[in-house]
Amino acid sequence: MYTNGTSASRRSFLATAGGAATVGLAGCLGGDDGLDELTVAHMPIYPDLQWYVMEGEGYFSDIDAEITGEEFTDGPAIVQAFAGGDIDVAMFGIVPAMIVIDRGLPAQVTAANIREPMGIMAEESFHATFEEHGGEAFSRWADEHGRPFRFGTFPQGSVPDVLLRFWLEDVGVEPGEDVEILEINGASAVWQAIANGEIDGTSIMEPVPTIADEEGSSVRMLRTAAEILPGQPAAVTLMSDAVRDSPLAGQFVEQHVRATEFIDTNPDDTAVHVEEGIGMPADRARRALDSPLSNFITDPSEILDATQVFSEFANRNGQIDEQLSTEEIFDLSVYDSL
Repeated sequence: MYTNGTSASRRSFLATAGGAATVGLAGCLGGDDGLDELTVAHMPIYPDLQWYVMEGEGYFSDIDAEITGEEFTDGPAIVQAFAGGDIDVAMFGIVPAMIVIDRGLPAQVTAANIREPMGIMAEESFHATFEEHGGEAFSRWADEHGRPFRFGTFPQGSVPDVLLRFWLEDVGVEPGEDVEILEINGASAVWQAIANGEIDGTSIMEPVPTIADEEGSSVRMLRTAAEILPGQPAAVTLMSDAVRDSPLAGQFVEQHVRATEFIDTNPDDTAVHVEEGIGMPADRARRALDSPLSNFITDPSEILDATQVFSEFANRNGQIDEQLSTEEIFDLSVYDSL
């Protein structure tokens, strides 16, 4: 049996964070583990594309539980909901996932959604100066324009923010006098800031680079995540221990694998799911799927090494109290059992 409707949020504050939709109901509810419903947090972003494919293709009907989706606009709101016991599975950034674990909440990452999905974009006039002078190019920009180079990206602690700060540190630049980082909520707002000339660059995922290219923006790709940090983690699938210890964990990850394979082999149909789920026109979504940033995966082992870099950086910047090991962050057994 498969249903697709609307349900109320479990708690009132979740209603302000996003919509709630019951998207799947398996034919046999319940079981030895006693779980008959999973509430899955997700965000309307490209790195959570497996959610929209699983929903659109009806894959949740193969899970022995009712799947209720809660859409959020940012990772911190998902962390709050997870801490309140309102979320069983969360599809969101690796840094917020580490925050959940660092707080001692019983959960681990069982799947990756994407690898190397971010890019550092900058004003085209800046590119040549950077290639010649490296990090010193930012002070040259500030001298020439009478103000710092302005990056705009998701709030501090988000994956785009951490990657940007990691890269700036790598090229010898500290945000401050020569570089400013503005916090912007949402990819559409980042694009608007680019289009309005409010920022000079960003750290962002698709579809913003595709939109910028099609709109003839002077803000263009300077470095991809693959060039900055190979295997860079981004969105992952975090599960509570109660789910991980049940058969539902393997069932969910199995459908996640199906969705990843669907994205890889059916880009035209995937673009339709992007349009229906995220609201991006299908033709533009289809072009974004050909981007070097569109590296959808499920196997969490593909992001292990680079996650350690993020863990160290997140700890140093105060997002997490302790640097977490890969053993603390990941449960590889669910994927490996498939």
